[in-house]
Amino acid sequence: MLLSALVASCASNKPAASAPPASSVAAPVQVQAPAAEPQAAPLAASEGPPPTSAENDFSTIYGTSPYDPVADPTLPPPAAGAPPSYDPWEKWNRKVHRFNNGIDRYVAKPLATTYVNVVPRPVRNGVHNFFGNLGQPLTVVNSLLQAKPGEAWDALGRFLINTTVGVAGVFDVASHDQVPNTREDFGQTLGVWGWKRSRYLELPLFGPRTVRDTFGLVGDAPLSPVQRIEDDKARIFLQGLRLVDVRTQLMSLDSLREGALDEYALFRDGWLQRRNYQISDEGERNRRKGKSDDDLPPYLREEDDNPTVPMDAIPSVFPGGG
Repeated sequence: MLLSALVASCASNKPAASAPPASSVAAPVQVQAPAAEPQAAPLAASEGPPPTSAENDFSTIYGTSPYDPVADPTLPPPAAGAPPSYDPWEKWNRKVHRFNNGIDRYVAKPLATTYVNVVPRPVRNGVHNFFGNLGQPLTVVNSLLQAKPGEAWDALGRFLINTTVGVAGVFDVASHDQVPNTREDFGQTLGVWGWKRSRYLELPLFGPRTVRDTFGLVGDAPLSPVQRIEDDKARIFLQGLRLVDVRTQLMSLDSLREGALDEYALFRDGWLQRRNYQISDEGERNRRKGKSDDDLPPYLREEDDNPTVPMDAIPSVFPGGG
């Protein structure tokens, strides 16, 4: 009896003796546990200050993939489908961009800041309206060249209303009458005629252009009323005032430059996208349908919010703009 009890006791203790194999089965679980630590590392790495507005704008143009320069799904089709920037003269253009930045930092921006601080807003608006009205005949001609008689009629109506009732364009009466305000130039006309792809070219003092738009400036010259002024002092004063007015309009976009990873590429690609958008006439079609462009990136918005240096602001060497 005692012997059988001992045998039974030994038999009941065998599973306890086999505990070491059970611990060996649990061992892989203990080995995998440290693997959770590397997974937490990306979370810690992602923590930090939120991106600046310039970084957001850079991402808007370039996207997150180096192979997709235009990755913003909110862009309209003409801008989202734009071809990659054609910039074979990049080395030269970057040098001009640095030069233009120096002129802007030490001359143009201080003048514009002083102008804003000294001149009352109603007067500045009057100056801006005056120069905008001078550009309407240019829009009339180029709208006709682009087979857009409706826009030509609107531009002519704006010019007649603001020149007469608006006292030489100082008051924008046409906008109160809900006459659409469009901007067309010969560079856009050449694009509509088929010159779609053109080399990017940054001009000293006058910023982003393409070869096509540089030829467009030549086509716009005969319709530049300021350059027709024979009095040198009056012409140079108006051209200088026009440049200050343009720089004042651009002050709202200065935040794009703050902290940009590559300011040159940001401005180049943004300008080219906007130019393609203008040539496609998508913005004008949206405005005629009553759609606002407030949801667009700043570099695609209205001309008044993001102007380029016009032909009538370019200094002429000879009297009378010859």
